[in-house]
Amino acid sequence: MKRFLKNFSVVLSLATLMLGCKAVDKLSTADNATGKPYELILVCDQHQWASELGDTLQVVLKQPVKELMKHEPMFDVMRILPNNFKSLVERHRNIIIVNVNPEFAEPQISAKYDVTAKPQVFITIKGPDSKSVAEYVSQNRDNLLYVLEKAERDRDVNYSKQYTSVPLRNLIWQTFKIDLPVAEDFMLRTKSEDMVWISQEFPTASQGFFIYKYPYEGSESLSAQALMKARNRFAQRIPGPAEGSYMITVDKIADESGESYIPFEPEYRTMKIGDQPWIEMSGLWDVENYFMGGPYVSYTTVNKATNEVVTIDCYVYSPKVAKRNMLRELQHLVYSVSFEEPAMAKASAEE
Repeated sequence: MKRFLKNFSVVLSLATLMLGCKAVDKLSTADNATGKPYELILVCDQHQWASELGDTLQVVLKQPVKELMKHEPMFDVMRILPNNFKSLVERHRNIIIVNVNPEFAEPQISAKYDVTAKPQVFITIKGPDSKSVAEYVSQNRDNLLYVLEKAERDRDVNYSKQYTSVPLRNLIWQTFKIDLPVAEDFMLRTKSEDMVWISQEFPTASQGFFIYKYPYEGSESLSAQALMKARNRFAQRIPGPAEGSYMITVDKIADESGESYIPFEPEYRTMKIGDQPWIEMSGLWDVENYFMGGPYVSYTTVNKATNEVVTIDCYVYSPKVAKRNMLRELQHLVYSVSFEEPAMAKASAEE
């Protein structure tokens, strides 16, 4: 793992120097990366694809998204032969090239950025034989997934900053004293002194999040039980399609027989983004008095400036279309959060 990180940092430094000319001077608007989020091109010959190396790559890249009940792979892998890697394909947003050759002394994974398009991550996996490369990929799966996931996350973050809704950004700052760039695709649904609900609605799907706050009363405010209680209290303000219906948090699911229910608890983990500690909780939401539900992932932290607990609660409703990309886009919001007042909010205050 340390060797992977060392190789990655060295290649990244070289790529930065090289692309200082290529990315800026030679890549034009025609070189914009192609492909959908979480889609990748895997360049691998048939012999390697049919070996344990191909099996390992599929297990790593196509493993299920843990936040979803229905199976969806982490990445949509499109495998092509090396002689087909040309033209439009080489400008894809995520590329992995597998190169097995006895001339290589040991397995290695390296990453470059914006090689043939932008924004792009270009990963090379190489080694002397299929077995050793497969073992190396398996040992370094977390690093490999991190590089790919971070590339997708950075694209979402940059998009939100580039196409920010000024009214929503100002509203969030004024209400919670956090800076959160939200793309213009999203619309305000409701607002109050302690909660804002924002969503993007589609004919057969909904992608949204609500931010809420309440006084911080010590570490007990951040326990799983306290966070669940707070979520249910604020989620009740999100109405369902029928009169008297509203969002709730699932705490029971059907057992394997489908004839009775068993307790269901959300996943709870602590994480850091920069120097700011956060708590991530992922589970399922439902609607009281209506047949409707889906996954949610919430992010909670303490705003030290206001001594308040702040939660960004992301949810998706999509019974007919895959949920992964919509949920991931929402999850990436938290990586845009800052506790510094945005310039646009200062300008509005001065006016």
